Amino acid sequence: MATSTGHEGFIARHGLWSEDQRRSGKELVKRLKAENIKRVRVGWGDQHGVIRGKTLSVAEFESSLVGGKDFQLVTAIFDTTNHPIVPPFGDENHLNIPEMIGLPDGVLVPDPTTFTTIPWAPDTGWILSDAYFRNGAPCPLSTRGVLKRQLDGLASDGYGLTVGLEFEFYVFRMLDPKLSPEDSGYPPTPPEVANIAHGYQYLTDLRGDEIDHIARLLEDNLGGLGLPVATIEDEWGPGQCEVTFAPLPAAEAADKALLFRTAVKQICRRNGYHASFMASPKIANTFPSGWHMHQSLTKNGSNAFVAESGDGPLSDAGMAYLGGLLANAGGSSLLTTPTINGYKRQRPDGFAPYKAAWALENRGAMLRVIGGPGDPASRIENRIGEPTANPYLYVASQIIAGRNGMKIAASPGEAVTAAYLSDRPLLPGSLFEALDAFKASETMREALGETFHHYFYSLKKFEGDRFLSAVTDWEHNEYFEMY
Repeated sequence: MATSTGHEGFIARHGLWSEDQRRSGKELVKRLKAENIKRVRVGWGDQHGVIRGKTLSVAEFESSLVGGKDFQLVTAIFDTTNHPIVPPFGDENHLNIPEMIGLPDGVLVPDPTTFTTIPWAPDTGWILSDAYFRNGAPCPLSTRGVLKRQLDGLASDGYGLTVGLEFEFYVFRMLDPKLSPEDSGYPPTPPEVANIAHGYQYLTDLRGDEIDHIARLLEDNLGGLGLPVATIEDEWGPGQCEVTFAPLPAAEAADKALLFRTAVKQICRRNGYHASFMASPKIANTFPSGWHMHQSLTKNGSNAFVAESGDGPLSDAGMAYLGGLLANAGGSSLLTTPTINGYKRQRPDGFAPYKAAWALENRGAMLRVIGGPGDPASRIENRIGEPTANPYLYVASQIIAGRNGMKIAASPGEAVTAAYLSDRPLLPGSLFEALDAFKASETMREALGETFHHYFYSLKKFEGDRFLSAVTDWEHNEYFEMY
């Protein structure tokens, strides 16, 4: 393999690949030739859970398997519409990361174990990567790295984590992509769309058949990516879909979630549709979308949540983990629900939790416990997440909270029956309340480290402050004529 100019031997010199990655890298070079791959998209999951990256020729990609690929890590200081949250050219900034000052290149190191081909883009490969500085140090703002560190900590306790994903999202017919110069602002004008079907006939065969052509389109392409789709179905709202996945190890589940969202948007756009994972779109008669995460700890290959004896629906470890999720529900909210819009899901009897409560087989609670003594499928479903959440941070937040619960033997208290009427603590009701709870959480600060904790707080506060400075439709309608 050739070597990238200026980074010869970067990966080996800094010891950045595991033995499994080295073996996969060698096999990958053979695969590129055997499958006649002509280009490879090297992707990096940014702080928002959006894939950024570059498309490389095969020769350049083979070089990146030795020396990595130069990449502008300035993207790590962008809010959701690419506004830098700190001055990028200053001599210093409050992030206290010298390697980020002045817009220097970082290095993306491909992870050969994540390589796949893209069904909708002929002769094209797709691979995820990890971000490093040119000195070989990992970029501390890389969220994939955040999850790896949490999984390492969990492994040191003797546990692994299995995750099952459930995503809700909308598919609309694209009427006007709004590509005129005057619509290309900062952010651009959203596209004009129409429904693909009427909603509110939940799980009827009629509604399912109306979206069958889209479900087939997604299923065929997602299957070609190697994503373990279990179901694709019609949800509540018009054009609202739900996709569920077979359970996966946590790191793989987060990678797959990142690829899934990007794939759905690309597949739909290429076929005249617009897919949106926004929790509550401003489209008439839509119903909020959520991201429900099923999870269970594993130990020695077995489900560590299974209660072999006692009164609890979960094992002692499972009940303490459950208690940790509840105790840290406020502090972790910024990672599970990271946008202004996501909090508009939370309403009484709205199928999204607004209190920190758990229950047995009850979809009104934040944490739905499924299973019971002896049930090998025992697990916890966290219903708090919004579909835009960064997969690495959402999963990491569960590990941080659950480990904290096991460390202090946290009790989850009694299960509730009327979740929305229960006497349980309120969850943060806005991004601003979540910011306060995250800033005050020593559990989150200690687990994430001061640098990342401060960075993510600053990132989301910048976004929130920009929202507060904008004049909304509500304000204009409320005050413009009356006053």
